[in-house]
Parts: sequence; C-alpha cells; structure tokens
Amino acid sequence: TRLLTSGWWGMARKINYTGDWIMGLSWCLVCGVQSAVPYFYAVYFMILLVHRAGRDDHLCSVKYGDDWLEYKRRVPYLFVPGLF
Repeated sequence: TRLLTSGWWGMARKINYTGDWIMGLSWCLVCGVQSAVPYFYAVYFMILLVHRAGRDDHLCSVKYGDDWLEYKRRVPYLFVPGLF
C-alpha cells in the first residue's frame, strides 16, 4: 500500500476532516447567532474528528511502521496546512 504524499494529502494528513468540519460548521451558521445550541454540533463534530484522527494515527503506525513515521515527517500537518 502506498501512502499519498502529493495532492491534498501532501498538504495535511486529514485534510478531508477539515472540509467535513467546515461543512458541518456552515450548517450551524445558517441558524444564525441567536442561540448557541446549533453550534454544539460543530463542537461535538470537532471532538469526534480529533479523536478519530488520533485513533487513525495509532492504527496507521501499527500497519505501516517506519513508513508511517516517514510519511508524518513529509506531511507534518494534521488538519490545516501550515497551522495544525
């Protein structure tokens, strides 16, 4: 199995999670700012994605071994290129 180090996955290891979260946040934003209740979804979803990314990182390190460490060296950002 090859690990992708180009294109979207060359910018961040879980860049698709960032897109998913932005889409979820946009659903909250259409509700306006009169209530914080809709934003609980975005917070919950962020917690879920961060937890899932950690779990995936562990499973990939088991599956790929040293190749996973090299992949993380080449693609240091998890969600947002240049930030995190």
